[in-house]
Amino acid sequence: MPAPDCRLGVDVGGTNTDAVIMDTADRVIAKAKVPGTPDITGGIVAAVGAVLGAPGAGAGRISHVMLGTTHATNAVLERRNLRRVAVLRIGGPATYSIRPMFGWPPDLVAAVSVGATIVDGGIEFDGQDLSPLDTDAIARFLGRVGGAADGIAITSVFAPVSPRHELMAAEIVKRELGDVHVSLSHEIGSIGLLERENATILNGALAGVARDVASAMRDALAAHGLRPVTFFAQNDGTLMSLDQALRYPVLTIGSGPANSVRGAAFLTGISDSLVADVGGTSTDLGVLANGFPRESSQGVEIGGIRTNFRMPDLVTIALGGGTVVSGDPGDVRIGPRSVGYRLEREALVFGGTTPTLTDSAVAAGRASLGTVPLGKGPASAGGHRALLSGALAKADVMLAEAIDRVKTSRDDRPLIAVGGGSILVPDRLPGVSEIIRPEHFDAANAVGAAIASVSGQVDRIFHLGPGGRQAALDEARDEARERAVAAGADPAAVHIIEIEEIPLAYLTSPAVRIRVKAAGALGGVPDHHLQARLAQQARLAGI
Repeated sequence: MPAPDCRLGVDVGGTNTDAVIMDTADRVIAKAKVPGTPDITGGIVAAVGAVLGAPGAGAGRISHVMLGTTHATNAVLERRNLRRVAVLRIGGPATYSIRPMFGWPPDLVAAVSVGATIVDGGIEFDGQDLSPLDTDAIARFLGRVGGAADGIAITSVFAPVSPRHELMAAEIVKRELGDVHVSLSHEIGSIGLLERENATILNGALAGVARDVASAMRDALAAHGLRPVTFFAQNDGTLMSLDQALRYPVLTIGSGPANSVRGAAFLTGISDSLVADVGGTSTDLGVLANGFPRESSQGVEIGGIRTNFRMPDLVTIALGGGTVVSGDPGDVRIGPRSVGYRLEREALVFGGTTPTLTDSAVAAGRASLGTVPLGKGPASAGGHRALLSGALAKADVMLAEAIDRVKTSRDDRPLIAVGGGSILVPDRLPGVSEIIRPEHFDAANAVGAAIASVSGQVDRIFHLGPGGRQAALDEARDEARERAVAAGADPAAVHIIEIEEIPLAYLTSPAVRIRVKAAGALGGVPDHHLQARLAQQARLAGI
């Protein structure tokens, strides 16, 4: 029996679950695509079973498993499986004018919140107390909501400068409520109180979804006798440990598109390009920059809520292989409804009665699949052929407009088409120099998960001391490297992939916001002792 030397990448989408096995030479030795199931476990078990059954693949060869999923996004969009959260803002009296969860859709507030309050406290921009922390008010609030809350979301003014008051509040939560999930804003978002608070609340609400996905993955692996090191894909196209994913589930919310962009880069060897990831329900248009997804420079809206944690810069449209085509040839309508994982039962080419964009692609000769020839089957009746032709023309226009929105220059750029639904992408599009369709395009998301590196990131404000700017940059680089190693990266392979420096003017003492990301190949299991030491260092830095 050969030693474990392969990685298993799994991506759970809204339509299909994809899985690939890759060896130490980064070759795809097996892949599988199975329709999703109403329960997440069934789809994962089926995909893992299918890929392990391929020639050359076996359970004994799997050393690491990487999982990407859209379930966190879907939970917010569909308002389901969300935990109940008590919201504590530390920022009185300065922030009384805007209440927590301001601007949230009412139905999402009803699904998530069990109460919110603002207590005195918070940090000034220079790290000094805005006002003394009102510990008694925190204890009273916890006493009112503790029995109904699944988690506590704590946000302090300027916590990225100093997390001191958030950490003090977390200690009070532990004393009053015991072992309850606590989300601290300085660990999730950056400067910007309301957006950071929103992201922190979402993190608490998604804790149950993360546990369900992790449990499903464990059950699927156990069913095949697997006990590998398990990682979750996160929003920036890199990996986090299972423990980190359970603590910070909101950071997995954009992992699906990020995996596809990373997979597109790997499969083509191209580090700068446009990427179209076409699934069964939607299309994500993104940009490859230095081999990683270009991150959004602005706050990202999720389910009607503004946030400020790192996310891929994407344009998403309701265009997928399962998208339903309706209307008549003179008034063609595309979506937004999709048959999803029921495509192989409901689409015309599989003997169903629902016209879809997959049927349009087959009728136009862009793809060859299905069991019913459209010229002889039901597509020939009732004007389906004209309807499907009109739908494909309209889909091409939607795709071209989305490409214009994601581009940052007028120059034509290459476009890598991936995803099972990329059969919809024509051979020519305005603004695109060439369409690239790599081998294994249909499993690019799972490939992106399997080849992902492990990252560590620092994003905080440094008050410049005797060493000046260079000392602050060196400290940020070292901390980012340490965080990557703590998450499971090989220390010898970690390198800095991104540095952003923003001087902060009009202050009495010089300060700069520094954001550094380090990434490296897998080096083994995550180092929880090092993670604990880094957390302790952060606490001391805050005090």
